[in-house]
Amino acid sequence: MTALRTALDTALDRTVLPGYSRIGYLVRRTSWPADDPRPDALRGRTAIVTGASSGLGKATALGLARLGATVRLAVRNLDKGRTALADIEREVPGAELVLDRCDVSDLEDVRRYAKELEAGQIHVLVHNAGVMPPKRALSPQGHELTLATHVLGPLLLTDLLRPKLAGGRVILIASGGMYTQQLPTEDPEYRNDPYRGATAYARSKRIQVALTPLLATRLAPDNITVATMHPGWSDTPGLTSSLPLFTKLTRPLLRTPAEGADTTVWLAATTPEPPTGKFWHDRQPRPTHYLARTQESPADRQHIWQYCLDATGL
Repeated sequence: MTALRTALDTALDRTVLPGYSRIGYLVRRTSWPADDPRPDALRGRTAIVTGASSGLGKATALGLARLGATVRLAVRNLDKGRTALADIEREVPGAELVLDRCDVSDLEDVRRYAKELEAGQIHVLVHNAGVMPPKRALSPQGHELTLATHVLGPLLLTDLLRPKLAGGRVILIASGGMYTQQLPTEDPEYRNDPYRGATAYARSKRIQVALTPLLATRLAPDNITVATMHPGWSDTPGLTSSLPLFTKLTRPLLRTPAEGADTTVWLAATTPEPPTGKFWHDRQPRPTHYLARTQESPADRQHIWQYCLDATGL
């Protein structure tokens, strides 16, 4: 980036609304063409995308398929997954697609999926599956549902697929909403405070981002890189159902799912390989904190890390 572009990029990021909206994407996009992955960048490679039946997950699967990847759509609802697979096939004739069933929030189903997965090397694993329940809900193992879906399930699945992922890339889809939240060191299961779905979502995404460097260190011996990204504000079914008023007020500014998924696809396919353990937005590493009150200590991160390892049996 030139100094002017860097300054503009930073200004967009700090002012939130233009940076997270379609405005930020379109402004930044003007400097990306030379940085785009080549059209066959993922030919001969296999990618898994969780939560691929709609929204950002479906857009990510489509983007990876366009680059030649064999894409496994790991979904909870097979009927919705079949519809998504058919849509992608229409967009990318001849695409190599596989539909898998996996409920990422259910640790036993994650173990079943990893054991039964008929695949050789996995080059890309995208953790996109997400939930925002209006009331506190529990996973089959009794964990708060956003924590189970966004943190525990992805952590367990990544570890179980570690032999197949050697030399590959792991990407977790976070949210800019995590900037408002502290790491919930004393209450990761959201038992104590009055429950709000949007807050639970943001808290779990804060945990994702805080643990990314620790996960990167754990996987480094197998040459597996880890990245977390946030897609900005994208017009997806999940956003509409979870935050209908926000969606209604901001719809003219919302990114398309493809625009929201751009950085995920880029992280999966770009060369040279991006550095591990970073947090990304619009193809650039971003700070993980903007507010002093949200800062956590290394001891806080280690505490949450150990909690998650214990919860998943790792």
